[in-house]
Amino acid sequence: MSTPLGDKIRSERKRLKLTLDELAQKTDSSKSYIWELENRPVVRPSADKISKIADVFGVTVEYLLDDEKQTPTESDADKAFFRRIGQLDPAKRAQLEKFLKAIDDD
Repeated sequence: MSTPLGDKIRSERKRLKLTLDELAQKTDSSKSYIWELENRPVVRPSADKISKIADVFGVTVEYLLDDEKQTPTESDADKAFFRRIGQLDPAKRAQLEKFLKAIDDD
């Protein structure tokens, strides 16, 4: 019997057409660990693992952990997007800002 977290991980993984192996590689996990997250009734993943999974899925940690939310909201997607921007190195962030200015001037 899976948990709401397990159901979300499986659903998002399938939405992105990722295998257990692919998600495991992207999150520095093992295939069996991802399987356990998806299928075991009681698994306590670390904050680091949940954060890595959320990054791969482009969602927030809060979305994954909120048992009431069935689908990510636009706000969840925005938070995930801005978190990714915040993690960019200064050079890439400057490139992104330059790009945004260029398309905003149109």
